[in-house]
Amino acid sequence: MRDGSMSARLAAVPARGTIAIRGGTVVDSGGSRRADVLVGDGRVISVDPAGVDGDRTLDASGCVVAPGLVDLHVHLRQPGREDAETVETGARGAALGGFTAVVAMPNTDPPIDCAAVVREIQDLSAGACCNVYPTGAITVGRRGDDLVPMAELARLGVRIFTDDGAGVQDARVMRRALEYAAGLDHLTGGRRVVLAQHCEVDELSRGGSMHEGEWSARLGLGGQPAEAEELMVMRDIALARLTGSRVHFQHLSTAGSVAMVRAAREAGLPVTAEAAPHHFTLTDACCADYDTVFKVHPPLRTDADVAAVRDGLADGALDAIATDHAPHTSADKERPFDAAPPGMLGLETALAVALTELDLPIERILALMSWQPAAIAGIDDRHGRPVAPGEPANLCVIDPDETWTVSGEAMASPSRNTPYEGRQLRGRVRHTLLDSEPVVIDAEPQR
Repeated sequence: MRDGSMSARLAAVPARGTIAIRGGTVVDSGGSRRADVLVGDGRVISVDPAGVDGDRTLDASGCVVAPGLVDLHVHLRQPGREDAETVETGARGAALGGFTAVVAMPNTDPPIDCAAVVREIQDLSAGACCNVYPTGAITVGRRGDDLVPMAELARLGVRIFTDDGAGVQDARVMRRALEYAAGLDHLTGGRRVVLAQHCEVDELSRGGSMHEGEWSARLGLGGQPAEAEELMVMRDIALARLTGSRVHFQHLSTAGSVAMVRAAREAGLPVTAEAAPHHFTLTDACCADYDTVFKVHPPLRTDADVAAVRDGLADGALDAIATDHAPHTSADKERPFDAAPPGMLGLETALAVALTELDLPIERILALMSWQPAAIAGIDDRHGRPVAPGEPANLCVIDPDETWTVSGEAMASPSRNTPYEGRQLRGRVRHTLLDSEPVVIDAEPQR
């Protein structure tokens, strides 16, 4: 954790007044232009190439001023595993990574499968450094059998349902869930509820701890074949066609999955998909030394799969970069490879990994990490908005040229399981503003 008094940081930020963000280039869904930005009372007040003045100034020289990032896929561990992460620490790490909104997965203990746990997450996130939106499980206890009370959770603001950490194995249960979700528009102001799927056929993946292929054979570890993911992607594309309901595919990792989603989108089916940074940067060869930091679910795949995921992000087959931020304690990650839990940290490194590793313009990367995921999550009324007068002032200021070295010890999370430890990355968030309040200034949290 970073040093410094919390009270001193809060005192440094005025409760009211205007803030001028000066010297940057504004990049949003409308394009890019050189302009200063004035914010206050939660809103953008003006965007002016001639300059603005405020009660306080944030330096954005050489930087990009953009809508805050939105992460569709984070594990905040609370309730149940507060030793690995809490809503507070996860939100702080998110803000340091430029995120103003994150979508929290339901595989907590207890799982987010009822109104009481949704309310608990909402209460825990009050005053956090970013907005936290809880998902709901699709099935009670994430056991794959009985559907949760989706209507009740939708009334509380839940817009995404997923059994993440497990795929819904029974096709009939998944069909019923899709049909149920399609009838909830009257509870959500017309916004469609989305079912997000962790695509994995248990019968094929059970007992595997990495990708099934050359490296699993060399290492003597059980493997998970690409087909374990692809069969469920194929099934749920068919169910989306059958029901007309939206399906969002989580953390796709194989070339076959990307190809099927691309074809489904070209056919006009209501499907969207995300990819995690580790699936477009790391391969199963990283597991060669049995280092459990590289154990993740779905597993790291081959060079060809990595190339396919990159292509999907470039050509629009994939809609979003989502971190799948999954903190684990050092004690848990020090277990043998086949017994250690899967997962990696991602919130503080995702943007820089994308800027460093992807041969894409920053405008495309921001689309994948801001306004496109905001639309999928149904929060594009507050996040990913154009930087324009009257819009919510949820913003991040990015220095695209700053280089820095990743250190798990320096991150906000109590966990340290970053796969990029010691790697030099390009691009860093300088400031993050939530409802016009600077929650990160000069890469330091203010809460």
